[in-house]
Amino acid sequence: MTEVSLKTLLEVGAHFGHQARRWNPKMTPYLYGVQEGVHVFDLLKTKSALEEALEAIKKAASEGKVILLLGSKKQAKDKIIEIGEETGVPYVSERWLGGTITNFEMIKKSLTKLSEMKTKMAAGEYNIYTKKERLLLEREIARLERFFGGMASLTKTPDMLVVVDTHKEIGAVKEARKAKITVVGIVDSNADPAAVDYPIPMNDDASKALDYVLGLVKEAILEGRNSTSRKASRSKEK
Repeated sequence: MTEVSLKTLLEVGAHFGHQARRWNPKMTPYLYGVQEGVHVFDLLKTKSALEEALEAIKKAASEGKVILLLGSKKQAKDKIIEIGEETGVPYVSERWLGGTITNFEMIKKSLTKLSEMKTKMAAGEYNIYTKKERLLLEREIARLERFFGGMASLTKTPDMLVVVDTHKEIGAVKEARKAKITVVGIVDSNADPAAVDYPIPMNDDASKALDYVLGLVKEAILEGRNSTSRKASRSKEK
């Protein structure tokens, strides 16, 4: 099981919530109190909830489930891209496009278009166009890459959605819930923990806190996959 450090959670500022006037009463069970007008999380509960969420992620990865990462806020997007590229897990680091889950066929068309355009560009098929036309084609590829590049490996709707800032990404959370997709979400003091299956109550604005927790998410994914590989190897040996 991925080790969660209470000391590190404190050091990275995971315990600071939003201003006390900007809160969701449903977060009460996870809060320790108020300090200088800011809600403070009970990190013992954060640690416990995080460990439960990581175990769920690890299990999903070990079962070969499709996990989609979502983190479009500036504090998280670079880490989301890093994890996606290192693990091969699909991700969204730009604005969530409505219908990504509930109208996946539309998204699939955009993914196919991006793949075909990149293939044609690499093969030199666009060389017959004028310089201006090629520039427009390059811009279209860049636009599609920005919004859909992280989902290039997605061939179906995901089995699990891991979300940074469920309050900001409430549209994605609602889509996932409607499609009965398991949701793991970092929830700050202004969010609704009941909207997700595995809430991780903590600061969703501190870069160091997000780096630490998302690093643990990456470890859980890799651990889950490695356990599958070990099982497969043992089966072959038998």
